[in-house]
Amino acid sequence: MEDLKYTIYIGGKPEQVWDALVSPEGTRAIFFGSVLQSTFEVGAPYAYVGPGNDGDETVHVYGTVLAFEPHRLMSYTEHAGPSYRENHAELETRVTMTLEPMGASTKVTLVNDRWPEGHPSYESTQQSWPMILSNIKSYVETGKTLDLGW
Repeated sequence: MEDLKYTIYIGGKPEQVWDALVSPEGTRAIFFGSVLQSTFEVGAPYAYVGPGNDGDETVHVYGTVLAFEPHRLMSYTEHAGPSYRENHAELETRVTMTLEPMGASTKVTLVNDRWPEGHPSYESTQQSWPMILSNIKSYVETGKTLDLGW
């Protein structure tokens, strides 16, 4: 399966983008009400937890932190939460997000790779990353996310 790769330019400093990616306020806004829970140490677990199939504490996505350099780089393994796929532990991909300053803006590059053959979430993930990245851009630039009708 092909790697998913996206590049977006955001009108904000890397520190602002980073804050949107890791702060509870930012993640609640851009990741559909979920909060990112982790110590962010390499090798530590992380989870996006929020309202969903299992109530207010639904684990939507989880994995292990692979790299974490504030304002520059975040990489982690990714699994769909247990309520989404019975074989969630087997369905691991990797996400790497790189932030590069460009004047008063930030270039964000996201790569979602290491897809196991036949991964059932590949097509939906291919559609959701552009929406999430657009939400990050809108949130950093305006303080609001997009109304995508959800």
